[in-house]
Amino acid sequence: MQMTITAKIKINPTSEQIELLRNTLHAYRTGCNYVSALVFETKQLAQAKLHNITYERLRSCFSLRSQMAQSVMKTVIARYQSLKSNGHDWTKVQFRKPEYDLVWNRDYSLIQGLFSINTLGGRVKVPFETKGMEQYFDGTWSFGTAKLVNKYGKFYLHIPMTKEIPTASEHTISQVAGVDMGIHFVAVSYDSQGKSLFFNGRLIKNKRSIYKHMRKQLQQLGTASARRKLKRIGQRENRWMSDVNHQVSKALVERYGANTLFVVEDLSGVRQVTERVRVKNRYETVSWAFYQLRQMIEYKALMAGSRMIAVDPRFTSQTCPKCGHTEKGNRNKKKHTFCCKTCGYQSNDDRIGAMNLQRKGIEYIVEVTAQA
Repeated sequence: MQMTITAKIKINPTSEQIELLRNTLHAYRTGCNYVSALVFETKQLAQAKLHNITYERLRSCFSLRSQMAQSVMKTVIARYQSLKSNGHDWTKVQFRKPEYDLVWNRDYSLIQGLFSINTLGGRVKVPFETKGMEQYFDGTWSFGTAKLVNKYGKFYLHIPMTKEIPTASEHTISQVAGVDMGIHFVAVSYDSQGKSLFFNGRLIKNKRSIYKHMRKQLQQLGTASARRKLKRIGQRENRWMSDVNHQVSKALVERYGANTLFVVEDLSGVRQVTERVRVKNRYETVSWAFYQLRQMIEYKALMAGSRMIAVDPRFTSQTCPKCGHTEKGNRNKKKHTFCCKTCGYQSNDDRIGAMNLQRKGIEYIVEVTAQA
C-alpha cells in the first residue's frame, strides 16, 4: 500500500535569500486574497475562467511569475472546494499565513544536495537540515506538492512524502498488542506474552492544568497583548502535545517491532462521550489529541512492517478478560481499578481495556483467516 507522510524540513537560506523568500511569500499571499475576493463574489471555481479574469493582474500587479500565478488560482480553488465539501457556509476565505505552494520539479527540486526554489527573482538554491530526516532522501520516497512556510522567523518546507509499504497480512502477524488510550495513563499496552507497558499521564495532566490556568488568566485580561500571548501559548501547547504523542507512539512500535497487530479504540466520538464529565475536568479530558496519537501509531507501525486496526470501544473497560462478565460496577473510575463482580479478577482499569482490545485483535485474526 501507499503511505504518505508530511516531512517538515528546515531550510537555511542566506540573508539575501531570506529577503527574496519573504517577498515571494508576501506576493503569493496577497495574490491569493485577491483571487479569493473574486471567487467569493462570483462563485467561479473553474480554473480556465479564473485564468482569463485574474492571470494578467496577478502577473502585472503582484509581480508573480507564470507558474506562481497558476498555483495561486489552484490554491484558492482548493480552499473553496474544501469549504463546500465540508458543508460550511459560503464565506470569504482569508489567507493570513505566509505560505507558498510548490509543485515538485516545477516550483522546487533537489539538485546536488540543495533545494532549488522558484521565487520572484528566479531560482534560489538553499541548503537544508537532514538530521532525523535521512530516510526521506534514500531514493525510495517520492516528493509531492510542498508548502514553503515562514514560522518563528525560520523557513520550512512541508513536503508530502509517498512510499510503497508492504502490508503485514494476517498470516504474518506474530503477536497482538492492545493499546488503551486515556488521561490517567496516556497509553497502556497488553501483548500476547501477557506483559503490559504503561505511559503515565499524571505529569502531562498537571502540565495541561497549568496551560488551562494561564489561558483563563489571559482571557480575563482581554488586552491585545494578552490575545497575542494566548495564541503563542496555544501553539506551544500543540507542539508539546505532538511531541508527547510522537514519543509514546515511537516507544510502542519500537517495543513490539515488526509483524505486530496493534489494536486501538475507535475514539472518533470521544468528545460526545467525555463532555458528560464535570466542567472543571472537561478541558483535560476532551482536548487531548487521541486521534493524532492513533495516526502516529498507525503510520509508525506500517513503517515497521506491522499493522493497526481500530475497534468498537464499548465495554472494553467494563468486561472481565478472564470470565467475560460485563458490568458497569466492575470498574471504579475514581480509583482507576477493576474488580470483576463474578470471578473477582482485579487489575488497573486501563490495563483491562488493553487486555480486551488484545482479545478483539485475536478474534479479528481468527475471523479473517477463517474467511480466507
